[in-house]
Amino acid sequence: MQYDGLAWVVAFLALLALLLAARILFDRHWFLGWLRGTAGLLFGALAVLVALVAWDLRSYEPLPQDRPLATLSFHRVADQRFEVTLLEGAQERRVELAGDLWQLDTRVLEWKGLARLIGLAPGYRLQDLSGRFLAVEQQAMGRKVPLASDILGIDLWRWLRDGQHDLLTFVPKAGRVNYLPMADQAVFAVRYGAGGLTAEPMNAAAIQALKDWQ
Repeated sequence: MQYDGLAWVVAFLALLALLLAARILFDRHWFLGWLRGTAGLLFGALAVLVALVAWDLRSYEPLPQDRPLATLSFHRVADQRFEVTLLEGAQERRVELAGDLWQLDTRVLEWKGLARLIGLAPGYRLQDLSGRFLAVEQQAMGRKVPLASDILGIDLWRWLRDGQHDLLTFVPKAGRVNYLPMADQAVFAVRYGAGGLTAEPMNAAAIQALKDWQ
């Protein structure tokens, strides 16, 4: 008897819900209202996504023609530990690396099609600076220092490259200075050209470090 009563109560609630649904469905304005609301939410989400992509693009700079992308100066602070001063245009950053070798990863966005024809300059972003030990037993101690960060996981370059998209506009490329020696007082200039990313020794300490390593 108890469950029969509960069943009738639930059935009555179902009937009320059905009547409410019928009233909404037979109102000729409900569909347009729903459509407007859904479209508004979709365009709002699209606006947020596009704004995040725009913010991601702000982290790129035009590839310089008359100066290096960056200059790296190394100062030994302990055995196999270096303070690296990274000068990028007028911006100076200091990071600490452990190891014997260093590596720099850069992202490049080149233009294609109409964007290239109207003269838009390729852009770049310094991505990671890594340290590596020569000894096998120490290699797990090497670490990567991020030089750029993404907001809420929005990364246009990675999306273009991993998905092999180009949006008829972009050509995403990776630039890397593969492992070179770290040495006290050594200075390297990093440039990007037709052959990709290269590092040029800028003083005697850097030249000697390359000779000793090779």
